[in-house]
Amino acid sequence: MANVSVAAEWQLLYNRYYRKPEIYPMQWKHIDLNRNKVAAASFGGPIAVIRDDSKIVQLYAESALRKLRIFNSAGVQISETVWKHPGGRLVGMAWTDDQTLICVVQDGTVFRYNVHAELQEPNISMGKECFEQNVVECVFWGNGMVCITEANQLFCISDFKNPNPCKLADPNLDEYPLCVAVIEPQYTMSGNVEVLLGVNDHVLLVEEDGVQQLGVGVGPLQKMVVSRNGKLLASFTHDGRLLVISTDFSKIIFEYSCESALPPDQLAWCGMDSVLLYWDDTLLMVGPYGDPVRYLYDEPIILIPECDGVRILSNTSMEFLQRVPDSTVSIFKIGSTLPAALLYDALEHFDRRSAKADENLRLIRASLPEAVEACIDAAGHEFDVSRQRTLLRAASYGQAFCSHVQRDRFQEMCKTLRVLNAVRNTGIGIPLSIQQYKLLTAPVLIGRLINVHQHLVALMISEYLGMNQEVVIMHWACSKISASLAIPDATLLEILLDKLRLCKGISFAAVAAHADKNGRRKLAAMLVEHESRSSKQVPLLLSIGEEDTALTKATESGDTDLVYLVLFHIWQKRPALEYFGMIQARPLARDLFITYARCYKHEFLKDFFLSTGQLQDVAFLLWKESWELGKNPMASKGSPLHGPRIKIIEKAQSLFSETKEHTFESKAAEEHAKLIRIQHELEVTTKQAIFVDSSISDTIRTCIVLGNHRAAMKVKTEFKVSEKRWYWLKVFALATIRDWDALEKFSKEKRPPIGYRPFVEACIDADEKGEALKYIPKLTDPRERAESYARIGMAKEAADAASQAKDGELLGRLKLTFAQNAAASSIFDTLRDRLGVA
Repeated sequence: MANVSVAAEWQLLYNRYYRKPEIYPMQWKHIDLNRNKVAAASFGGPIAVIRDDSKIVQLYAESALRKLRIFNSAGVQISETVWKHPGGRLVGMAWTDDQTLICVVQDGTVFRYNVHAELQEPNISMGKECFEQNVVECVFWGNGMVCITEANQLFCISDFKNPNPCKLADPNLDEYPLCVAVIEPQYTMSGNVEVLLGVNDHVLLVEEDGVQQLGVGVGPLQKMVVSRNGKLLASFTHDGRLLVISTDFSKIIFEYSCESALPPDQLAWCGMDSVLLYWDDTLLMVGPYGDPVRYLYDEPIILIPECDGVRILSNTSMEFLQRVPDSTVSIFKIGSTLPAALLYDALEHFDRRSAKADENLRLIRASLPEAVEACIDAAGHEFDVSRQRTLLRAASYGQAFCSHVQRDRFQEMCKTLRVLNAVRNTGIGIPLSIQQYKLLTAPVLIGRLINVHQHLVALMISEYLGMNQEVVIMHWACSKISASLAIPDATLLEILLDKLRLCKGISFAAVAAHADKNGRRKLAAMLVEHESRSSKQVPLLLSIGEEDTALTKATESGDTDLVYLVLFHIWQKRPALEYFGMIQARPLARDLFITYARCYKHEFLKDFFLSTGQLQDVAFLLWKESWELGKNPMASKGSPLHGPRIKIIEKAQSLFSETKEHTFESKAAEEHAKLIRIQHELEVTTKQAIFVDSSISDTIRTCIVLGNHRAAMKVKTEFKVSEKRWYWLKVFALATIRDWDALEKFSKEKRPPIGYRPFVEACIDADEKGEALKYIPKLTDPRERAESYARIGMAKEAADAASQAKDGELLGRLKLTFAQNAAASSIFDTLRDRLGVA
C-alpha cells in the first residue's frame, strides 16, 4: 500500500484533508516578526521588513537608524535601504501585483520601492485634506489602496499604475469604525472599489458617490476579510462568532462560535473552503462543517493568502497550508484501494521485483488511464522533489501498459515541475504551487526573475519553454551596464556582444539607449553600430549626438522619412554653413532638402545655393519669388510692391548673366523687368490695375482700346514688336472698340504687311458687313474674296469671285454655304456647268 507517513501529516476538516508542509527554513538572522512591520507579496513574492515605529523595542546591537530590508520567501536578503522619510509614522505597507512596495506615512505621502529597495519617483500625495487629517489605517488590494483618516474620511487610489487619489463619500461617523474590508473593483457592479465599515450592529458600504447601510443586526463586527472572488465575507463578531456572509449581506453561509470573544490578530481565507483565525499562539482553521483544526505556535506568524491556500511565515520557517488535492488523496490516503493508489503500490512492488506488481496492474487494467492521470496530477502538486519523481515514475510505469494515455500531458508536467523546482530553490525563493504558476503564467514569472536579477535562470527557463529570450537578454545587458561603471567601454562591449548575439533580431538600439542614459555615450555609439534596423538606429544616433553617422545610415537605408528626421534635427543643431557642407556630399539628403526648402524655406535654400555656387538656381528662386509677390492682393492699383518685384527680377537677371549657359534667361528677365516697369507706369497714369502681369501683346491691345496710342507705340518700340504683329493687334483692338473710321484710316496709312484679310475678319466678327465691304474688294486672292462675300451672304459677288478662281471644290463649299437659298444654289450649279469643273 501507499506510504502511510505521507497521509500521517494531514489534518481532516470534516471530509477534506489539509496539509502544512514546511517550504523553507528561513535564512535570515535576528528577525523577530513581533518587532517589525512585514509585507509579503502573493505568488511567492518578496517579503519587506522594517522596524515597527509604533512599538517600543530593545535595539540590542543594531543601529538606531531604521532599515527597510527586502528578502525572498526563503529569507535570503535581496536588498536594503535606510528609511529616512519625513511625514510621520509608517502606517501601511504592501506589495502591488507588479511587485512594487507601497509605503504610506501619516501625512498621506505614498513612497514606492522596487525589489532592490530603490525609491521610485515621483512620490504620491493623497491630497491636502488627507495631509491635514493624518492617515490612521490602510487597506490594500492587488493594485489599489484605501486609507482612513483621523476624521473618519476615506481616500482611495484605485490603480497605482495611474495614481489619481480620490475621496470617497463621507460615512458621517462619530467614532472610528471597528473594522474595515474592501471589495475590489473587478468584483463590484459599478466597477469602482467598495469599502465595508463595521459600525455598531451593522455595516456601511461606502462608494465614491454614496453610502449604504447593510447587515443590520449582524454586528458589532470586530474583524472582516473578503474572499478572493469577492462574493463572501468572513467576519468575527463581538461575542466570539465567526460568520461567513455573502458580500451583499443577503444570507449567512455558516456560523461558528469560537472559544474566545477576543478578536483574532489575523483573519484570512484558505482558498475558498475554510477560514483561518490567528490569536497569540493559536491558528484555528474553520470550515463550513465539522470540528475546526487547531495549530499551535510558540512564535509569531504572518498569514499570506494565496489562490489555493495560505503561506505561513514565522521567524524560523515558511509553511504552506493548503487543501490536499483529490489526486493526492486518492493515492496516499490510508487504506486507499483506488486505481491510482494501486498503481503507485505496483511501482513499489516492481522496484522490489515482486510479482505483486503485475497483480496490481491486472486489477486496474480498465482504469489505468485515470490512475496515470492521477499520478501525474499529484506530482504537480508536490513540493518534495523525490516524491514528484516517484509519482512520475509510477505514471510512466502505468503508461507502458496503456495505449490510451495522452503522453503530452506527462511531458508538459515534467517541464512545468522543472521550472517550478528551479524557482523554488532557496537562492531564488519563489515557492509557487502549480495552480499559482498557471494563474501567474510563465512570461510574468520570467519578468519577476529578471527583476530580481536572476537572469541566468530566466534565460534557461525561456529557452527550455521555447519562449522569446530577447526580454531576458535585454534586461541583463541593461543591468550589466548599470553595474559595470569601472569596466572600460571596449571590454564591456565584448562582454555584451557575446550574449546579445545569442538572440537574433535583438534591439541593440534599446541597450545603447540605456548606455547613453547611464552616461556612457561612447559605449552607446559602439553598440548602435550593431543595430540592423535603421528605424531604431538612426533616432538613437541623433540622441547621442552622432549626427554625421545618423545621416549616413539614413541615406544608406533609402528611407526618406528617416532622412528628413535627421535633416530637421541637424537643421536645428548646426550652423547653416556646416549644415550645407554635410548635405552637399550626400545626393539623396541634398535633393530631399531642396525639395522641402523649395516649398517652405526659400531664403534658406537661396543661402544653400549661394554657398555651393549655384547662382542660376538662386536666380530661378528669385524669379519664382517675384511671381509669388505678384499674387499678393496688395500688388494692385499701382501698389509699391511692384518696386520690390522689379528689383528681385533685376537681381535674378544679374545672376543669370554670370553664366554663359543662361543668356536666354538673362535676356528674358531683363525684358520682364522692363515690361513690369512700363505696366506699372501705365496703371499709375490710367488708375486702372489691368496691365501688370499681362503679355506684351495684351498690353499693346489694352493701350489701343483705352485710346492711348502713344503708349502702345512706345511698348511696340521698346520690345521691337514686328510690323505684322503690330497690325494684327491694332486691327482687332480698333474693331473691339468699334472705331471704324480709325480702322479705315489705319488701313490707308500704307499697304498693310498682313494684307486686308484681318480687316475683313475683324469687321465680320463685329457683325459689321458694311465695313467689311470696304476691304473685301482689296483682297488679291479671288478665293479669299469669294469666301468673304459668302460669309456676309452676298451670293452673286461670291460667285463672280469664284469664277475667277476656277476652283470646283471652292464652288462646292460655297453651294453648301447657301444650301438654304435655292436661287443662290442654282447660281453655283450654273457656274460649275459653264466652267466645266467637277
